[in-house]
Amino acid sequence: MSTPDHEPDETAHTPGPNPSAPQPPSDDTTHIPIIDADTEEMSASDVSAVENLPAGSAMLLVQRGPDSGARFLLDSDVVTVGRHPDSDIFLDDISVSRRHATFTRSTVGYAIADLGSLNGSYVNRDRIDSEVTLTGGDEVQIGKYRLIYFAGALKGQA
Repeated sequence: MSTPDHEPDETAHTPGPNPSAPQPPSDDTTHIPIIDADTEEMSASDVSAVENLPAGSAMLLVQRGPDSGARFLLDSDVVTVGRHPDSDIFLDDISVSRRHATFTRSTVGYAIADLGSLNGSYVNRDRIDSEVTLTGGDEVQIGKYRLIYFAGALKGQA
């Protein structure tokens, strides 16, 4: 028999973890999954909308921010964007200026220009100072909104 001031007998059973018993969650992190939030897949309806864009038009898909998943059709020569209710694309968030930016149609697609907004406009995470022509898949950031640009066929190619 063992006493508190002696080593336990080798034959004595010491309580230990039971491998078959449920274990409490560990505070140790053993695996961190790699997730790229910028490569979220599009829904089937979004893919269909892109594939069926009219010639000479384009679409902006809200990837992040308020109204995520919303789609905006660019189908006129000048499309205004801002927090002002009269904007063609109304983005109702304090991070967006009242008259934030414009999209202008050209023979090669659409270009974006910032209108001196407080928070600026970004294309592929670079702040723009002048008009920038967009290509399919470009990320446009206006305030908290991150939008992906999809171009339809150019007029005359459809």
